[in-house]
Amino acid sequence: METRDIARLLLAEEIVDYFDIVKAKEDKKEERLDIYLDEKYIEPEAGCESKGFREAQVIRDFPIRGNAVYLHVRRRKWQLPDGSIFSKTYDLTHLGTRITKEFAAFLKEAHRV
Repeated sequence: METRDIARLLLAEEIVDYFDIVKAKEDKKEERLDIYLDEKYIEPEAGCESKGFREAQVIRDFPIRGNAVYLHVRRRKWQLPDGSIFSKTYDLTHLGTRITKEFAAFLKEAHRV
């Protein structure tokens, strides 16, 4: 099994498809795992140029082996040929929260029980 296959088991499919894991850091004292992700270089249209990254968005995900998991997601800034700057949008979090959609659904279901 390859690293990408393992990542697919642990992270949302959209994250694995559009972001690279650049670093993971475990804090045993805090029982916390921080995973740092950068948007892959996938040109949105011909002539666009990457102009670095936006500030990381921190999203809470499912705990792994007793550790709280925080995803630090950086989206690229793209410049169009006309000079305007934009970033792609991804539907990673549950509406109005800082947790992944899948984790929110799990918590909602667990709360019903």
